[in-house]
Amino acid sequence: MNGRIKLTKKFASRAILALSAIAVIEASPLPIMTQEASAQNLLQAIFGGNQRKKKREAARIKREAELLKKQQASVVKRAPRIKGPSYKTYKADKLVTAKLSSLTDPVTTGAVKPAASAIATGVAAVAVVARADPFTQGFEALSSMKLKVLLEVETALLANYSKAPRYRWVDENGVTDQAKAIISVLNNADEIGLVSSNYSVEMPQLNVIGDDDNKWPSRMQFEIELSAAILTYAIDANRGLIDPNKISDYHDFKRKDLDLSTVLVEMTYAGDPAKKLSTFSPQGGHFKALKEELATLKQADEKVRITIADGTFLKPGQKNAELRNIIAGVRDKGSDALKSELAFELNTYRGEEEYTPNLVKLVKAFQKENNLSPDGIVGKKTIRAMVDDSNEVKIKKNRYAMERARWLPGKLADKRVFINQPAYKVTYYENNKANLSMRVVVGKKANQTNFFDDEIEKVEFNPTWGVPQSIITNEMLPKLRADPSYLDRIGYKVSYNGKARSSSSINWSSLSSTRAIGVRQPAGPKNALGQLKILFPNKHAIYMHDTPAKSLFGRDTRAFSHGCVRLHDPKAMAAAVLGTDVDKVNGYIAPRQTKTVFLETPIPVHVAYFTAWPSETGTVEYFDDVYDRDKALSKAFAATMKSRTPANS
Repeated sequence: MNGRIKLTKKFASRAILALSAIAVIEASPLPIMTQEASAQNLLQAIFGGNQRKKKREAARIKREAELLKKQQASVVKRAPRIKGPSYKTYKADKLVTAKLSSLTDPVTTGAVKPAASAIATGVAAVAVVARADPFTQGFEALSSMKLKVLLEVETALLANYSKAPRYRWVDENGVTDQAKAIISVLNNADEIGLVSSNYSVEMPQLNVIGDDDNKWPSRMQFEIELSAAILTYAIDANRGLIDPNKISDYHDFKRKDLDLSTVLVEMTYAGDPAKKLSTFSPQGGHFKALKEELATLKQADEKVRITIADGTFLKPGQKNAELRNIIAGVRDKGSDALKSELAFELNTYRGEEEYTPNLVKLVKAFQKENNLSPDGIVGKKTIRAMVDDSNEVKIKKNRYAMERARWLPGKLADKRVFINQPAYKVTYYENNKANLSMRVVVGKKANQTNFFDDEIEKVEFNPTWGVPQSIITNEMLPKLRADPSYLDRIGYKVSYNGKARSSSSINWSSLSSTRAIGVRQPAGPKNALGQLKILFPNKHAIYMHDTPAKSLFGRDTRAFSHGCVRLHDPKAMAAAVLGTDVDKVNGYIAPRQTKTVFLETPIPVHVAYFTAWPSETGTVEYFDDVYDRDKALSKAFAATMKSRTPANS
């Protein structure tokens, strides 16, 4: 009641004030329209003051909000991104024209002192030497030879013939038996995945009419060309035609350095030149199996192949015209045991397009037999198991495999770990025998696993995960800009310039780089590395590890990681490399404390990429080119062949 009385009094006082003002205006000498406007303004001033104040406040808040938005926009840095390695346009090793004329210097060649009778008759000393020394007689050929070779071949040629100026592959009777045996091997270089035309040498003219001295220039040319071919073959067989690091940064190999100073000497005195030449190629059962497979493929007739249309994908209950080819693939590739057990399903099929339960049963059995997920879904992997590559494709894959084998050590260690990415498989060898094999998950195509050699040094149990900078920048940062507390909520630890910080306390939008940021996931059941990781420290931050994402191992195509290698049975692999048993490994894990155990002796590990590779039984198997590296290698071969010229050109 009191509130109403106060409000009424307040309104009455304002009304009296307004009436008084109107009276004053009406008494004013101003025109009527001006008087009305003045009265209206006065009324707004009396009754609309609060409303104008509210409008001014709203306008001020809006201006401040717009100003803040502009300020924030000026602070937000463009989101950084770390790019992975790239593929390059391959540039082949350059060839040089050998400076053979330098061998004609008598000081260099050790010319024979002229006879006294020659001096008495005034005959030139060099002429006397030429008649007396067959090697010097051949100098005529050197000045006109345009021999293009690798720089290291030129260096070795000049060093060898300067130090020992004599013929190695020819004599008075012509080409030596040693040289003939060597030429036979060079002409068959294709047998080991090389190209024989790179080492071809034209035989010298042996029956020269006239002066007997005229035979030596042609023999000198043959001599030098054959030596160049031998040196080139030794290099190519030993380290390969291709420098893998020039293909892409996904390859990481120190190129082999072959001591060429002894090659010609060893070949000159080799009792079995062919056997000696074979020692420059990789040694071991893997290379032997590839060589034998290549020979078999070259001799084999191309059989009628079953084909299934590209892109075919069939689920139970669907219809597809390719079903008849799929069942034909089962008939062709299925074992006798499978075809006997499921004879009813095979014999009652009449070419229908409907994928019935009976046919699903048949396909599941085939998948299981081929170590594929027995889900009845016909996709790329199942089709690959049903359909062979053509002989032409297999030959190419074998040659690529032989080339890549040359990038590895010439002899693989008896105890080693071999990861073949296209096979999604890792194998532990002891005494050069496969003791343990298992499925792996490798990098996605956008996060490819590198191809390199290293040594396993230690195993870490209950590991923490130090998140790589590429993942922090490319994947975490966009989430953190939208939700700064994201890492706090999922339990990750964050540091800034080495000091612990909460993720919500960092202005992620202002960062132009994450180099000062460290992110670590503590050990635990949700840790991305699972219960252990097997380390071979390398610049690519790649290692083998456990994973909580076990379901991925059931898939046929397993390229899902950020580059590291996930193990299907990590405890078994840890036990193998540590030389212990799984019980001991479980004992390291049980306390749930991070613990590192070092190997007594580091074990070589090959993080490899082979689309053709022998199985444990020695049978060469073929795999999909998951990263398109065969295509890149093919381009490198083409560039190299374009740059190479035959030894006699």
